[in-house]
Amino acid sequence: MTDASIPFLDVQGITQLVREDLDLRWKGVLTHGRFIGGPEVETFEARFAEYCESRHCVGVANGTDALELVLAALGIGPGDEVIVPANTFVATVEAVCAVGARPRFVDVEPDTLEIDTDAAAAAVGPRTAAVMAVHMFGQMADVDRLVPLAQRHGLAIVEDAAQAHGARFGGRRAGSVGVAAGFSFYPGKNLGALGDAGAVVSSDEALVARIRQLANHGRASSGRHLHELRGRNSRLDTLQAAVLAVKLRSLDADNDRRRWAMRRYRERLPAGCLPLAEHPRAEPVHHLAVVQVADRAAATAALDAAGIGWGLHYPVPCHRQPAFVEFADEPLPTTELAAQRILSLPMSPTLTVAQIGRVCQVLDQATGPDRRPP
Repeated sequence: MTDASIPFLDVQGITQLVREDLDLRWKGVLTHGRFIGGPEVETFEARFAEYCESRHCVGVANGTDALELVLAALGIGPGDEVIVPANTFVATVEAVCAVGARPRFVDVEPDTLEIDTDAAAAAVGPRTAAVMAVHMFGQMADVDRLVPLAQRHGLAIVEDAAQAHGARFGGRRAGSVGVAAGFSFYPGKNLGALGDAGAVVSSDEALVARIRQLANHGRASSGRHLHELRGRNSRLDTLQAAVLAVKLRSLDADNDRRRWAMRRYRERLPAGCLPLAEHPRAEPVHHLAVVQVADRAAATAALDAAGIGWGLHYPVPCHRQPAFVEFADEPLPTTELAAQRILSLPMSPTLTVAQIGRVCQVLDQATGPDRRPP
């Protein structure tokens, strides 16, 4: 990449903003030597639970584990169905399959690409146990409608908040709506670790205790040599907890910068690039800057030539993936059409006016006003 290149995500720049604090925290962990279960883990769990306006947090190894542990702790398994929007990362579906349940794919809203509540309602059946409220691209799903739906049918709402650290809907923070929420701290997330990491957030004390036990080999609280449950090893490392505690302090400010960047994109993008809509009650954090274009090949070729990073989230929907095609009950036209058109533009809290202008200029030349998605 050249000096004029624009990265898709400026991981290095984000890290450098807090480098001195990170160095201090790492030295502290190296000094006390408690690399598993050190005091930094408990500190981060408490602070992140408070940030999410919830009561409890359990640090785990990654976001996929977080979702699987929630489902397992709820007792969801073989014979159960979990409603999942087809427009999501495969980890959402993997978690459902890992506990032996069946994912029931539903379509999404055409303007936001979030779960279609009417489609979810139509998918409820006698075996439905839960709904995955996936907060895609940094915008929360319409929980104003999903929560009453779940309450009517006695279903659990599990939030997949891997892309929504700090987002709100109707004033409620991601992680405070469902029975529990799974977060990923993969390095590219709004709150990213320096490796894999994740967390479960919930206000259900009994559920949290069971998740904590399952994540630690099923150990009993009465002694480390007694294993009451068939658990697993999924723990948040002390070093990663220390990193996350540092980055959490600047998360709101970083999210504000992402909102600013997305506003600039909306002002300057050509008609041929249509940004996803924002629900009027939503306060997104723009994990990704997703647009829809009629000719994606032309747009990506132009971005490549200009040294501008881009991504696709996601070009093959989950219900069309070979691993999950057996669960594809019917076509999902909105998801399938969007998969052909979506394009993720550079998005970082370090993004500048000049960089946004350059991205929009290149896209204007590649797409033009006469190539707006129908």
